[in-house]
Amino acid sequence: MRPKIPDSAQRPETIRLEHAVGSVVGRVRPNNEDSGYAGARLLAVADGMGGHVGGEIASSTAISNLIAADTEVPVTALTRTLGEAVRRANEAIARRIAEDVALTGMGTTLTAMLWSGARMALAHIGDCRAYRLRDGHLEPLTEDHTLEALLAAELGRPVRHGNRLTRVLDGNIDRRPDLSLHQAMPGDRYLLCSDGLTGPVAPATVYALLATAESPGHAVARLIEQADQAGGPDNITVVVADAIGGDDTARPPLPSAPTLVGAARTTICRGRTE
Repeated sequence: MRPKIPDSAQRPETIRLEHAVGSVVGRVRPNNEDSGYAGARLLAVADGMGGHVGGEIASSTAISNLIAADTEVPVTALTRTLGEAVRRANEAIARRIAEDVALTGMGTTLTAMLWSGARMALAHIGDCRAYRLRDGHLEPLTEDHTLEALLAAELGRPVRHGNRLTRVLDGNIDRRPDLSLHQAMPGDRYLLCSDGLTGPVAPATVYALLATAESPGHAVARLIEQADQAGGPDNITVVVADAIGGDDTARPPLPSAPTLVGAARTTICRGRTE
């Protein structure tokens, strides 16, 4: 793990994001229970569970309630704002379950970034992942909340245990995400993804595709294609964002209209989520 950058370290504060997002069903699942979002300041991936309908509703409910946080937020309020957005998302899932008993047991994982200048708050619960590519090194920014990861940490060695989730957003009041604050540098590339990518694709391949892609859009397309060619055993959702210095005239700003993908694109547009 690379050392945490001290708050006092001098880093350019003018950062803009160039991002892309994509989601596909894969080759095995009958429907897409993943949801993704990429906006001016908010990036998020959610992987729903709970059956054909429940998974779609859980992930899209989480994303739809997170979108309000995609606004200008002072650096001092980044982590608090994102944490409160996740809490509201969990409460919305609880309300949906209360309204329809058939949805009992549904839930979703969630990994999200909220940006302000060169600072980024990260919220994580479940087994979606966030990575940072910096200076040729791909660093995980999250740890899976799975029984497999928990046992591996305790035993000090890899453990095969079916990758059962230990923490998700499922409406229970004690659900809390991991929250952290990070400092970006121009040239950083960030990846958020569901386990539909990291399950079938080896870390070395993820690194190679991410490091050599010309743009976020190119990276998203290559990563999704690789996961699909590896069997596509699950839904695949990928967000890639480049941190670009404000004085970098070599890369003019690109349109960054908010984009929804996966279940969120369908259910939110239909007005089925809160």
